[in-house]
Amino acid sequence: MRALILVLDSVGIGGAPDAADYGDAGADTVGHIAEACATGRANNDRREGPLRLPYLVALGLGEACELATGRRPPGLDGRASAGAAFGCASERSRGKDTPSGHWEIAGVPVAFEWGYFPKSIPTFPPELIRQLCTTAELPGILGDRHASGTEIIAELGETHMRTGQPICYTSADSVFQIAAHEETFGLDRLYRLCEAARLLVDPFNIGRVIARPFVGDTAATFRRTARRRDYAVPPPETTILDAATADGRPVLSIGKIDDIFAHRGTGRNLKGDHNDALFTRTLEALDILGDGGLLFANFVDFDTLYGHRRDVAGYAHALEAFDARLPELLGRLCSDDLLVLTADHGCDPTWSGSDHTRECVPILIANGASAGPIGRRASFADVGATVARHLQLDPGPNGSPFW
Repeated sequence: MRALILVLDSVGIGGAPDAADYGDAGADTVGHIAEACATGRANNDRREGPLRLPYLVALGLGEACELATGRRPPGLDGRASAGAAFGCASERSRGKDTPSGHWEIAGVPVAFEWGYFPKSIPTFPPELIRQLCTTAELPGILGDRHASGTEIIAELGETHMRTGQPICYTSADSVFQIAAHEETFGLDRLYRLCEAARLLVDPFNIGRVIARPFVGDTAATFRRTARRRDYAVPPPETTILDAATADGRPVLSIGKIDDIFAHRGTGRNLKGDHNDALFTRTLEALDILGDGGLLFANFVDFDTLYGHRRDVAGYAHALEAFDARLPELLGRLCSDDLLVLTADHGCDPTWSGSDHTRECVPILIANGASAGPIGRRASFADVGATVARHLQLDPGPNGSPFW
């Protein structure tokens, strides 16, 4: 008896009741991708035609989309298989950031407001930057504004390599991001800089400091690497990961889960460069996960490589590639394992800007206690409550089990 939570980062399905409060009324990540595929707008040299996700559809993705928005996206019109359970959930937490979504999935909705940096230029408080430069002995910083990470690295990367000034930027999330070249600036130095920044942004209630290392020689060849590291504040309450760890259960985390939870309760972490490698690590983890254990995985490419970059065709291809590997995972499940696929927010690649979108998320379940629809859930925390019940752990105060 084991439990797996797989977070398809940013794979929202529209319909968040409070989307208008965030400027996201009408956003629908999966629905708009499917529409673009159906009309040929998402065709490229890697994929063409309607969105093809047969295994996700068999787990109930089409029905989950319909529960969220009242309509079935084109190409997702198949029915869920007899043993699948499916539904959608809206977020109770404030904001639409990665930690809030993941913490709520793990049973801890965020009731407080994160701190955010303004969209003015410069965006960071001068005293914060002065302290950072003094503490880390920096000649100064570049950026100091809201930006897309790939775009600002392409714009300022060569100057950074020449001057030694790190690139500091933020987004609509509660983040302070620092990009630096792995070789000319140094990876360990970047990590130490982020550790210093973590302490300095605490008074501003910033959720994460993110190290964004990159390699390459010119703007045309710069590439961010998988050695990203997030420095997050810990969740304010006990998560399902904490409960499993406290009870002596085996816990395995995949990808950036350990960073998101500030390395608390995340057990052994397995990293991977991009979704395909992360899927392989998930299979490896499942093979060694002991009885009563919890596996928690994040598949980040949907968000970072395609959602934020507003790459519709790339996002569609990534969804199809993930779907194609699902049989490998489903075939490894034992009859008493519980698998939950969900998401932490949306990042509609057809939307304006480059930020996350406030959306409902799918809940797709294999080997649940019951099959069929679980309806529209009022909180992501219902996932954590259901996993806790399955593993016979203390469910905590938040969320209601599906059964």
